[in-house]
Amino acid sequence: MTTTERFVRGAIGPDNRLFSNFKVMVETAFYGNNVTPVADLATAYQNAAATPGVVVTDMPVAHAADLGLPADAKLLVSNDGKVVGRTAAARRIIGQPGIDADYYAGILREALFDGTSRHFDRGDVVVGLSNEFAVRAHLCLNHRSAPNLYSYLLNFQIATKAALAQYADSASLPENDIYLYADPEWSHPDFPNGLALFDPEHNVAAVLGLRYFGELKKATLTLAWATAHRNGFVACHGGMKQYDLGDHKFTMAAYGLSGSGKSTITFAKHGDKYRVKILHDDAFVINQARGTTTALEPAYFDKTADYHTDDDAVRYFLTCQNVGVTLDEDGQKVIVTQELRNNNGRAVKSRYMTPNRVDHLAEPLDAIFWIMKDETLPPILRITDPALAAVFGLTLATKRSTAENLVGKVDRNQLVIEPFANPFRCYPLAEDYADFKALFNDRGTACYVLNSGYYGSTKVTPAVTLGSIEQVVNGTGEWRDFGTLAGMQYLPVDGYPVDFADAKYSQSLQARLQARLDFVEQQDSAMDGYNQLPKDAAEVLRGVLVEL
Repeated sequence: MTTTERFVRGAIGPDNRLFSNFKVMVETAFYGNNVTPVADLATAYQNAAATPGVVVTDMPVAHAADLGLPADAKLLVSNDGKVVGRTAAARRIIGQPGIDADYYAGILREALFDGTSRHFDRGDVVVGLSNEFAVRAHLCLNHRSAPNLYSYLLNFQIATKAALAQYADSASLPENDIYLYADPEWSHPDFPNGLALFDPEHNVAAVLGLRYFGELKKATLTLAWATAHRNGFVACHGGMKQYDLGDHKFTMAAYGLSGSGKSTITFAKHGDKYRVKILHDDAFVINQARGTTTALEPAYFDKTADYHTDDDAVRYFLTCQNVGVTLDEDGQKVIVTQELRNNNGRAVKSRYMTPNRVDHLAEPLDAIFWIMKDETLPPILRITDPALAAVFGLTLATKRSTAENLVGKVDRNQLVIEPFANPFRCYPLAEDYADFKALFNDRGTACYVLNSGYYGSTKVTPAVTLGSIEQVVNGTGEWRDFGTLAGMQYLPVDGYPVDFADAKYSQSLQARLQARLDFVEQQDSAMDGYNQLPKDAAEVLRGVLVEL
């Protein structure tokens, strides 16, 4: 097997690096007599449909039999309360500065004991869809959250006989299986916003007091990405697609936070001008030795904001969270989307939404696109200096989306830096910087920066973004020097002039670049230097500022 679920008895103990008190605590909970295994999607569907408050709509699930669902399966809707997004403030990572492992061990022991008074279900999945990378994961979840277990088994690859046969043929990894324990009914006065506790080195986590399905998905990906990173892969929170141009192929990845446009870019059909393969719009890994890529999930967990009730894509919705339901002209229960109920309505969509879907791409990555929201950047830049390319990913500037539950007084419109668009990293930032820099420097991967927000006061439309990408794919477009900045060029786009003679613009650009440098330098002391970066990251930004 690729990861370790079972141990020779003589290998069980504190001398085995795969064991920790957190692993032992979390895994033990899976075997309690209050836990019922859910072995197939049909059972998970029945449990979810019978949960109080769940709406069984009159909207049939497409390809139900192919998915292992009852032939008459319908789209299920479940709704949370006030919180309808992921709560980053709840995350605690064992091993990071300021995290008292003994204190959190006590919190976890008490949470697990409290959970024994409730009925839980457990399910098994495979994360990673090729024989290059696959990890087995187990979820133990409060039975009252059966809709989220159902969504989880749909979002990842449920451990069927066929899936486990492929998994058994995958590359061996010296790692534990992933164990995730979750109890939304848990509460603690010291954690009013819940607690998401991770021991990434041992592949265990507990999600406590949090209802949002995205917490389960991202907790699993957090551990899967960390496992990949430790074993020669680049962890990627982004979208991946490949264009077949006949005489050659162009493979690209787009990195951005939820709401930045990465799904729009990934799923864009470009008027059917190209034959396109879709790997995934959210989670994949890159094999550092080969440059090949593997998707981590078969399904998609995306916003419903852009989908009308009668949109053809809705046929492929499997579950919906935090959306409304109404009656159509025939008296049938149908979903109400487009953020009418609340922000960040979501759906788990099946892989059949994209008939050109693949789970693995054998061709090496040609280009990376960093998706920003920075008013000083034109719609698209080309970065030809490898170090600067990595630094732009390191200082990816964006804005928080409605997918996040922000705690405290946080301005959602304030520009923030989220390195490599991955807020789920649980290892030092310098390691991701080294991985991406190697892609640009050693593998020759091209780098582009997309601004999907405003350029000055002018909105960069999806049509402009997609048109810019098409010029890159086609090898057309006349690139121009971005002022005097070495290693940076821009593609002229009507309505988005670049004028360095405009003093106000130059000052704004300088301020944005200085903010990037400030961020890099702050890592020297923040979190006791846990995310301290190599000196060249700051040096390349200082060089750009000097040129300005």
